[in-house]
Amino acid sequence: MIDWSGVFPATTTQFNKDESLDLEATQRVIDGLIKDGVHGIIALGTVGENVSLSAEEKRQVLAAAKEVVDGRVPLLSGTAEYTSVLASDYAADAEQIGVDGLMVLPAMVYQAQPREVVAHYKTVAAATGLPIMIYNNPVSYKIDISVDTMKELAEIPNLQAVKESTEDTRRLVDLKNALGDRFTLFCGVDDIALESLMLGAEGWVSGLTNAFPQESVAIYELAKAGRFEEALAIYRWFMPLLDLDTIPTLVQCIKLVEQIMGRGSEMVRAPRLTLTGDERAYVEAVTQRAIENRPTLPADISKAA
Repeated sequence: MIDWSGVFPATTTQFNKDESLDLEATQRVIDGLIKDGVHGIIALGTVGENVSLSAEEKRQVLAAAKEVVDGRVPLLSGTAEYTSVLASDYAADAEQIGVDGLMVLPAMVYQAQPREVVAHYKTVAAATGLPIMIYNNPVSYKIDISVDTMKELAEIPNLQAVKESTEDTRRLVDLKNALGDRFTLFCGVDDIALESLMLGAEGWVSGLTNAFPQESVAIYELAKAGRFEEALAIYRWFMPLLDLDTIPTLVQCIKLVEQIMGRGSEMVRAPRLTLTGDERAYVEAVTQRAIENRPTLPADISKAA
């Protein structure tokens, strides 16, 4: 069973200069996040460059993540494959490696129809006993899992949570109205996180948490305690960085900020390339302003070790 609540960063996969996996650095990133108070870890999501890795590399990253997490928080794996069979094989292997749950996307590239999306999730869910978070991200992956489709998916027992990334907070309200508490809802877009928590989301799958985990946890804890004015002050400070989560180069942006904060490397795997020119200068400037104006967190909220 997973405690479906809190801040679950979608962690970065670290690479050497030749783009080979750096598993030790990946473990350091994950360990640092746990020590700074995050409530769960999601390896191999979008920010983890899932589809840029080979099948063998994905399993290596998962095994390394499992080793370093060591039961301290729930460990989920992103599941993003081209076919239902490949996704099912991956789900079974992830369960064998020992992860606690999966975050599953519809099949990649092909823009499936609703009945095909339902069939995909049924197939993957049947291949594993792990609890599953449905990942709905129509902006990036061109398939919107509608409320009506969610009603069909609600019949599958091990589909337990939803990462909602439509960028429209109304969807959270619609899901609650249609399905009550059948699914635990997570915000999947950084710059609507506080609004989503106010509207009933129980958690936040975050990218910028990789660079500023303590502030992310503080926003969540304050929101859940009903201390919205204090949460809003931190959220406003954070917003220029959170906005980076919604642009096509979000992975490069997040990894650059992570590097500036001394938590990881900006290295990405081609076809992604590290940022240059005005875009790089903007990210560096926004990060520097955040450092200079970093808020003092309430002592009773910070969960850092």
